[in-house]
Amino acid sequence: MWTGRTTAIGAAVATVLSLTTVPARAADPADATVVPVQVTGDPAKRFNLVILGDGYTSADMPKFRAHYAKHLNDLWTIEPFKSYRSYFNVYAVEIPSGESGVSCDPSLSSPRRTTPLSMAFWSGCRDDGVQRLLVMDAAAAKTYADLVPGTSTVNRQILALANSDTYGGAGGTYATASGGNAMSALIAPHELGHSMGGLDDEYDYYQRGVPGGTYTGPEPNSLHHTLLTEQEMTAQKKKWWRWLGERSESGGVIGRYEGGLYFSKGVWRPSQHSMMKTLGYYFDQVARERMTQRISSKVNLIQTNAPTFTPVGSDRVLWVETLHPTGHQLSVTWTVDGEPVREGPNLDLSRLHLKAGMHTVQAAVTDPTPFVRDPALESSAALTQGRTWTVDTSVKTPPDDVPADFSSSTPTDKPVSSASVVYAETTHPAKSVPTVRWELDGRRVSGGDRDIALSQFHMSKGTHQLVARIGSKSRTWTIDAQAPTVKYELSKATTSQTRRGHTPEYVFDGPFTMRLTGSDDRPGVVVSEFRVDGDGWFNYFGWPTDSSAPWMFTENGTVIDSLTYGKLGKGRHTIEYRAIDPAGNTGKPGKFIVTLR
Repeated sequence: MWTGRTTAIGAAVATVLSLTTVPARAADPADATVVPVQVTGDPAKRFNLVILGDGYTSADMPKFRAHYAKHLNDLWTIEPFKSYRSYFNVYAVEIPSGESGVSCDPSLSSPRRTTPLSMAFWSGCRDDGVQRLLVMDAAAAKTYADLVPGTSTVNRQILALANSDTYGGAGGTYATASGGNAMSALIAPHELGHSMGGLDDEYDYYQRGVPGGTYTGPEPNSLHHTLLTEQEMTAQKKKWWRWLGERSESGGVIGRYEGGLYFSKGVWRPSQHSMMKTLGYYFDQVARERMTQRISSKVNLIQTNAPTFTPVGSDRVLWVETLHPTGHQLSVTWTVDGEPVREGPNLDLSRLHLKAGMHTVQAAVTDPTPFVRDPALESSAALTQGRTWTVDTSVKTPPDDVPADFSSSTPTDKPVSSASVVYAETTHPAKSVPTVRWELDGRRVSGGDRDIALSQFHMSKGTHQLVARIGSKSRTWTIDAQAPTVKYELSKATTSQTRRGHTPEYVFDGPFTMRLTGSDDRPGVVVSEFRVDGDGWFNYFGWPTDSSAPWMFTENGTVIDSLTYGKLGKGRHTIEYRAIDPAGNTGKPGKFIVTLR
């Protein structure tokens, strides 16, 4: 939960998400247009991300669409958002502004603009504010978010983008970010870490450029900060003891690293750097576990099921419809009077030949994700749910006329990756189970009752077609099995060599730059990443001050706004690079070797 301090931008004042300095233009819902960007289900049964734009005129709307597309493509490359993308609906609210831009951007002397959300830098154009603290009128934001049918403060998260290239944002109940800055798309997942995960900042400063002091308080309540040693964590089975010693998803090894909660000393965090400390890296396992639990808690694993309120006959079919993560399958197991009978979303009681009398049938749905190791979280309602029926063999189920057909599925309007799990739910006749037949490139293939894991087929590169059939009914998906590519471009090296079959090597006598350019066979934003000497994968966003400029490596790094970027150190280094496309395909990493002398 947000603590009242700054979040992604590390400013030295409390984040304020309402604006009083600049008068707000009354929010007029008639001006706005709700655009469904990704709809995976009924808004009442999904977690809804509502993206608002401010300072975008009607002529600026293509820019707004490009900005939120970049934000979303970055978000879907980050776990657990990547695996649980299907749990989200995404809506953009296009709000035409009378003026282009937002207030006090980039300085206090910059114009005050009249915009629907009254977004402004400098903590709301305050003389004592912080330049990169981007705030808005919270009441106006709620007015526009309420335009999205079926969403409320309970089942949605608001992300507001400013028409600005200046770095800035804020977090709390709502999140804000500049739309066009090189790093702004990385603010959103960090802010969701606060808003959804209750995660704390791992910064070792409160104000940039001013080292934090020494923490002297008690053991922090924060799940990813501690005073305990690794030995004490293990012995007491506290904090992140289950993950100790493993390679961190954000680089290095899960262990104990000093600094966090805005203090430089006296308190420790799990990883050298993670998203809650440095924008560009992934969540480490400790934060990812919490985010997985919190995302899942926003929805119900069991979306609907056969009625449970009266005894049912032993001649009918019981069923549950579950959510469907994009990267793995949920587990559904059935028991009768405590004895396991089968797995899968349907149970045809007539095939069990139950003895006369009353029986108890239970269905248990669990998420076997490796992202969670805490048994308390595994057994929580977010990751484990069940239903119970009483079966009376004397009850006869009346006939019905429910036709066999599809009821919902993985969206068919966009390609799916070759590593996806595709699902197709059906109608539910009382006494039969509609059979879903799967075809891949015209050939019958085996799948689950209601979903199919595409990774088992090891498809060749290119485009493939998946079809699900029920009788004469069908649904068709395009499978994108073509991984994206990325090219690197370095500034002129002192010497270079590429021997056949060997990794390219370059020698630099001073600072050098690297540009990564990702490409794909389909339209959409391609996200490029790199890592140095096997450390964590880092989002390539250009250069912090200019997204079109290349990344610059120097011996001691470059200080920008009191933070250091591109520190490499002298010696020999291996740099790997890869790309991720909109369908979720990750390209095979390439690499080169550099020596900085």
